[in-house]
Order: sequence, then C-alpha cells, then structure tokens
Amino acid sequence: MPDIRNIAIVGPSLSGKTTLLEAMLYICGAIGRKGSVKEGNSVGDSAPEARQRNMSTEVSAGHATFEGIHFNFLDCPGSIEFQAEARNALIGADAAVVVYEPVVERATTLAPIFRFLEHNRIPHLVFINKMDRTTTLMRELLPAMQDVSGTPLLITQVPVRDDDHVTGYVDLISESAWHYHEGGASEAIEMPDGVMEREDEARNMMLEALADFSDDLMMQILEDEVPTQEDVVSELSGAFAEARVVPVLLGSAELENGVRRLLQELRHWAPDPERAAERRGGDGPFAAQVLKTFNTQHGGKLSLARIWRGEVKDGETVNGNRIGGMYHLQGNQNVKVDRAGAGDIIAFGRLEGARTGDTLVTGNTAPDEDAAWPRAEAPPRLYGLAIHAARREDEVKMATALHRIHEEDPSIEPEQDSDLNQLVLWGQGDMHLQTAFSKLAGRYGVEVTSGRPLVPYREAVRKPTTQHGRFKRQTGGSGMFGDVHINIRPLARGAGFEFTNSVTGGNIPRQYIPAVEAGVKEYLLQGPLGFPVVDIAVEVFDGKYHDVDSNEMAFKLAARVAMSEGMPSCSPVLLEPIMNVRLHAPNSATARVQQLVTGRRGQILGFEAREGWKEWDTVTAHMPQGETLTLISELRSLTQGVGYFDMTFDYLQELTGREADQIVEARKQHLEAA
Repeated sequence: MPDIRNIAIVGPSLSGKTTLLEAMLYICGAIGRKGSVKEGNSVGDSAPEARQRNMSTEVSAGHATFEGIHFNFLDCPGSIEFQAEARNALIGADAAVVVYEPVVERATTLAPIFRFLEHNRIPHLVFINKMDRTTTLMRELLPAMQDVSGTPLLITQVPVRDDDHVTGYVDLISESAWHYHEGGASEAIEMPDGVMEREDEARNMMLEALADFSDDLMMQILEDEVPTQEDVVSELSGAFAEARVVPVLLGSAELENGVRRLLQELRHWAPDPERAAERRGGDGPFAAQVLKTFNTQHGGKLSLARIWRGEVKDGETVNGNRIGGMYHLQGNQNVKVDRAGAGDIIAFGRLEGARTGDTLVTGNTAPDEDAAWPRAEAPPRLYGLAIHAARREDEVKMATALHRIHEEDPSIEPEQDSDLNQLVLWGQGDMHLQTAFSKLAGRYGVEVTSGRPLVPYREAVRKPTTQHGRFKRQTGGSGMFGDVHINIRPLARGAGFEFTNSVTGGNIPRQYIPAVEAGVKEYLLQGPLGFPVVDIAVEVFDGKYHDVDSNEMAFKLAARVAMSEGMPSCSPVLLEPIMNVRLHAPNSATARVQQLVTGRRGQILGFEAREGWKEWDTVTAHMPQGETLTLISELRSLTQGVGYFDMTFDYLQELTGREADQIVEARKQHLEAA
C-alpha cells in the first residue's frame, strides 16, 4: 500500500465539489471518463435521491493514486440540511478542501464549515472554483472570506487575466507563471508584465503571514533576505499541517484548470495519517471509526470507516460482529480488498451492530464510552413532521425502514409521542425529510403521509368548584353504584397534580379511594378543551356506597362524572408551551432575526456575541412552541441558509382570545376524526 492521504471535499451548495472529485479521479486515471452531475453519471452523487435532485444528499467515497500517494476522497454534501453527513465524514479526514465560488456576497455560507474545521483542528485549504467565469477580484473576495474565518487565509496564487477571462495563474511560492489548458496540464510561461507588481505585493503578504509562525522566516524578512523556495514550502506545509493557515488556490474543476496543482499541493502539504491520529487523540492496538453507513438494496449494510490504528483482515470480528467483506468504494462501485491498515478508509460489510460515529475494535465487545474515539457533535433538531404509513399494513415495515435510515444519518430521528399519539420524524429541514421519504418509498416500498406535528398544549383551571358525581346502573342482578363529592381547585403553575382523601366516617370505604383517584386522573388526560389538564388539586371529601352494588369500577366512573360536570365551571384556560430559544446567525442579520422573533409572538431576552464564532451573534428569546415548527425555514432565508437555533422547554403560559379558540376548535375536529 502506498502512502495514504484522506481528503474531505466540502463547501456550500453548488460550489462544484462533485465536479472537482470527478476531475481529480479522471486526472489520476482512476476513471476512464469524467461523469457529470447533470447527466447523473458521476462517481459522487450516485445515490438515487441525489440524482433525482441534482445535488449531494449523502457522503460519496472515491479513491485514486497520484504521484505515489493513495488518496481516499470523501465528497460531502453542501446543503446545510445535510451538515451532519459532512461532519461525520470530516472526523475521519487528514485534511479538507473547501470548494467555494468567487462570489463575495455568499462568503457567509463558509462560516459553519470554517468553524467546524477550526474547532476540530482539521487542516484545510480553499479551492476557489469556477474562476473561468468570474470578474470578481481577489482583493475583494479574500477580505470577505477572512471575515468568517478564524484562521488566516494565505493566498498562494494570483490569477492572470486576459480582459475578463482568467487564463492562468502565478504561483507565489515558486514565483512562476502558468497558462491554463482546458482538459490538460498548465503550461509554464513568462511572467506577464501587468502581473509582476501584483505578484510581488501578494507574495510579501504571504511571507509575512507565514512569518507569524516562524522565527527564522521572520528574521529573513527583517534582514531583507529572500527565502528560498524550499524554506517557503517547508514553513507552509508545517503551518498547514497544524491548521494554523488556510492556503487559497484557484481554478476551474469543470475545465481541469488548477486541479493538477491542487493534487500536487495536497500531496506535499496534507499531514500523514499518523499525524491525524495523534490530533484525534485516541489509542488502542486496532481502532476504526464509522464515518458513514450505507444500507444498500442488494449488497446489504456497508460501514465506511477510517482505520486510526492497527490492521484488520476480512473475516475478523470487530465489536462482536464478523466482517463480511472489505471494500474500497468508488461511488457505488465496490473494489474488494483482503486487509487494510492504519490510515485507510474502508467499507466493512455486514456489521449489523455498527452505527455512524461508532468506534470499532477487535473482539466480541464494543469499547465503552471512555475508550471510544471522539465523534462529531450531533446538530440540534430543527424541523419535524408527523408521519404515518399511507397503508396501515406498512406500519411495521415503516418502523424497520426508519431504523435503517437513522443508522445511515443519525440526524434523521423518529420520535414516538405517546401523549399526542403521533410519530414525528425530526431532521434539519424540509428537503432533508423529503429525501428520507424518497428513501422510504424507493428503497423500502413504504409510502408515508406527513403533516405539521401537534403541539403539546395543556389546560388548567382558574376557579375552584365543588361537584357531586354519581354512577348508578341496575341490570337485574348485582348493579353498579358509586357516589362521590369532590372539591376542584387550581394550583400554582408547574405544581402538577394533587389528590387528597378527606372522607370521614366510612362514607366511602378505603379500598375504593384509589379507584376515585384513578377516575380523576383518567379524566384529566382530556379536559373540557380537549387537552391534558395540569396544575390542579382534587379533594374527595364525601360520598355514599352500596353494600352489594358498589365496586372499584363504579367509583372510578363516578369520579369521572364529577370531573366532567364540574370542570366546565372552573373557568378552564388553554396553556401553550413556551420555549427558551437561542437563535444563532451572522451579526449582519441580528436585527432581522430579532424582528423574526417578535413577529412570531416571541419575547427577546437579549443577544450577545456567539462564543467561538467570528462575526456571529446569539439572540435569546422566549417563543411559543407552535411558532418554532417552521422557524428554521424563515431563519435560513434571512441568513443565506446558515442560521440555526436550539431550544428547550421553559414554562406553560395562558393563551386566550381568537387564537386559543382556533386551537381548541382544531383539537375538537382532530378528536372527532380520530
């Protein structure tokens, strides 16, 4: 096995990541012809759901050899809704290529990517793609990108232009000029006269940035010495491997412009797998980590894993499961291998117990949490839909299919809400969930219907009352008789439920008191407004019984009668859940985010700079849960797709007026339909 480098390809949607992967594989000779995203024949985006949408919906893997280095590539989705896929894959990368279009206004979309890479100390460079079709100047683009990067951006190439067309570049390291040839290697040319001054200025900026991390280079600059090319390469590769600088390269993946130079720089700069393993900090004779799970229709389950330490052979047992095949993946094509060692990325077959993010070790047991390698932090739930199988007979099959989909993408989470009798599928946005529905239908034959989830409204009472309830039934033999007198009163918000027995003189035998409490609790599951009742106290203080006809069921039903007749006179009121919401967004959008909150009946509590995020704010607010169901869609539209939020339940608040009436009427119709 040659030396290995594991490279993740990330970037915002439509930046050209999959096209870049296709160009690199073709240049390396790993594929005979370049495919196209539009034509649906690329190595990346090979999943049916990706080809339906002409966009990446899951991680794609590819591999190739370039100048003695075996590259494993991980092509990551760009949509913010599939960010968990990208993050899980990035955990296994030695370095990342951030692909970006030369559009100043979209620089904000790089912020979440840069933040994750910086937080996890993953070395990364930027490849400015589509340079063949832009008039944007680098002196405008670089500052916009630097505004959202916490690590210094290091320009290593400047474009050579012919009018409005970029025809080549000047390499600032070697101080040489190159002319692009579409579909071929660039050609060395004389330095164009109009570029020399700009090249000299840009190179000095590059050297000064590198000198911040090198005393030797700083002394050379101060003494007006010209560093050798070898010194510059050494300092740059060292700073890159430590994730202290972000080199910026130029090109066009579609035309192969600059792609060969990108491969050469990855070969020289990317740290080796051992260094990446040291960065991650795990230990053990053999350890691998699942970066992505594929449940294929015909090949069964595949666990794409990064081997951090040791060696493994086909047929060995890891985490109690016997490996049923080992493969290098080239999109949806599998290349079988017999063994793999540290640094490689391999798909293991039939590891039924393995999930995305899990650490794999040899033997019959999985490692405990303390011994596991760190996994990517899961994103918060942002959008949910209540779902059920279109055909009742598919309910069991749907549950199995959802489990499989959750294995593939842990940020797709099904949650059974027993209180509201609904199954909610949670994800990162509507497109994220629609992709899951496509998998359900296409791979598992399960059609689902979906709708907005029910909000867990509650109701309480404002006034006390006293009520008599009697249940009596005579059927010819022994009948049923129960008679209770109860007091109903409100409790302070959050106090819950309180039941008191104040019966004296044996008017209700002690053995029937639990049945009275059970009848009260049963009624409180659905009060006069149709919702569960909270913060209420019920006292049974008197009643009657019959020696023959009284039993537990009779007193349970008598308690329900008393509650159903007494509750409407207690001035029932609707309670809506209020969430503590933290909205995270670029500070340029903070004012708009605050308007969004108040427009959704929210109360702003304040805002502050987002810790660890350059030029971002966090707005904290109280907001009704019902207003958060579609919050992410509007928040993203205000923030170029990058804003997000997290929330926790805070308290219940009374809701009256027309809105409350509409909610109660909708609940009545729902119960009648059920």
